[in-house]
Amino acid sequence: ASIKMVHYTRLVQVGRVVYIMRGSQQKKLAVIVDIIDQNRVLVDGPCSGVPRRPVNLKRVNLTKIVMKLPPKCGTTGVEDLWHRQKVDKQWKKSEWARKIEKKRLRAGLNDFERFQVMVARKKQNSIISGFRMRKTTLATIKKMRPVKKSA
Repeated sequence: ASIKMVHYTRLVQVGRVVYIMRGSQQKKLAVIVDIIDQNRVLVDGPCSGVPRRPVNLKRVNLTKIVMKLPPKCGTTGVEDLWHRQKVDKQWKKSEWARKIEKKRLRAGLNDFERFQVMVARKKQNSIISGFRMRKTTLATIKKMRPVKKSA
């Protein structure tokens, strides 16, 4: 019996962009500038308003985005590289950011707007399910037709 190893793709490393989940800088992006020990990292987010400070790894989530940072990079250097590597653009493209934005929009809806969303979703789902039914029905009808014999 072979043992299957889990391959982690999001490693704690210098340049990894993190999403802060808890604390005073909650719901902001920052980048790991240095690793202090196995529990804490030094983060900096000059473009998102996060000051350079140590953060416990339990308070952040690692994103797929990795910046290329030189060693001992200062805050102005991080800001410059942030803009050059278009981290904000990469983040907005990610599924994670779109889900967060969707939640934020839904939280701001009033009762009638939520009702409108529900009606629109029902309509969309009925169209999709109708299309699927039609597709499968047409396929079964084609199979049931007698095969024409060529003379």
